[in-house]
Amino acid sequence: MVTDKINRNAIDITNELNWLKQILKIRSALNVNEEIPEKDVFDINPPDISESISGYAELIRDYEFGFVERFIIILSAVPYIKPELLDVFIQKNKTTNQLYTEFGGKISEQHSGFLPTGETIMFILAANDLARRFALIKPFEGDHPFAKEQIVWLTEVSNQVSFLNGQLCISQEVLDLITTGEVKKPTFSSEFPARLLETNMKWEDLILEQKTLFQLKEIEIWLKHHHQLMMDWNMEKKLQPGYKTLFYGPPGTGKTLTASLLGEKLGFDVYRIDLSQTVSKFIGETEKNLAKVFDKAESKNWILFFDEADALFGKRTATKDAHDRYANQQVSYLLQRIEEYDGLVILASNLKSNIDDAFLRRFQTVVRFPVPSAKERHDLWQKAFSEKCTLGKKVDLCQLANTYELAGGSIINAVQYASLMTLDKSSSEIMMGDILQGIKREYHKNGRTI
Repeated sequence: MVTDKINRNAIDITNELNWLKQILKIRSALNVNEEIPEKDVFDINPPDISESISGYAELIRDYEFGFVERFIIILSAVPYIKPELLDVFIQKNKTTNQLYTEFGGKISEQHSGFLPTGETIMFILAANDLARRFALIKPFEGDHPFAKEQIVWLTEVSNQVSFLNGQLCISQEVLDLITTGEVKKPTFSSEFPARLLETNMKWEDLILEQKTLFQLKEIEIWLKHHHQLMMDWNMEKKLQPGYKTLFYGPPGTGKTLTASLLGEKLGFDVYRIDLSQTVSKFIGETEKNLAKVFDKAESKNWILFFDEADALFGKRTATKDAHDRYANQQVSYLLQRIEEYDGLVILASNLKSNIDDAFLRRFQTVVRFPVPSAKERHDLWQKAFSEKCTLGKKVDLCQLANTYELAGGSIINAVQYASLMTLDKSSSEIMMGDILQGIKREYHKNGRTI
């Protein structure tokens, strides 16, 4: 199946590259006033892909892209799939022996070939036709699918330079779609400071008090019906996009697991951003780090889970110096991006009191994750052990649940310790002593004793 997708894309992209070659040939000829049958680059019709089932063809049809959009997409993809095609634009200064280009492109130290810019597009499709140049700006305006879906864009340039000097970039997702046909999920890096949350557990494995489950049901309903609410019911004019919620409670009470299971249950990817690691002391870096996540998340239906929310949304103090003002700018930026995001945003904190009241009012729900009750602890103990083991005769789960006040994460840690000690004895029967030792270790973490 993967091979089929690759082959279908290869055929269409090859045809598209040949079309691009023809356009470049015509532009070069027109530029030196050669006599040719074609009087305009737009006389070269793009290949017919109306019946193709490649990822590239589906992308073009889904957005009803025409000549200009197809040209921009294939031009932006060339440095990744056939960089030598644009070498025709690179020239060498006979005096200095330096490489240069007169066609708006860039020559990077990391890339030996020609990197197209907005000016490259203008040169090839518009030349000196000002009306056409002005029309070609539209694909890079905010209401165009290129911008709304982060398909193709121009990199930022300084204020003193035309935005058309920005390098032409294509999203990795689109590049995957039109080449291998398999869109890879982004991985954690400096360019994407978020991690995909995954779990092998199911929603039925989640053990929480009824009040918490009731609030989570409201979030689940929003995930199922928010598009219908906003579009079919025309509520986009009255409601803010997206849904914002705060999960708060002691460590190990299920905040991260619940976020993972909401995604697993409804088919959404969940990405965890640890704000304590994302916030930077350097001016502007925090905003850049967060922008990388939100820019990729646009129109992806991702659930964004911000852990350690106290790092930015803690109680505010009076503004005394430049550091305080900068911290407020970071908060303002994150609030703006959260409010503009049309998906589910979950912020997590150990204590509700750590979050400023002004921020709490912006959340649709505030969900408490308390330490589980004795009954809930009993259910957690029952579900925690492997099916491959047996419990010793002295193991009393009711006694454990009633005696030791532990969160779900701590119970899992204690079970892991007891299970490892059992395996080290070449046994499958878990003893009460090993469980108690595991509990003791968990108590010591929090400065408590059994």
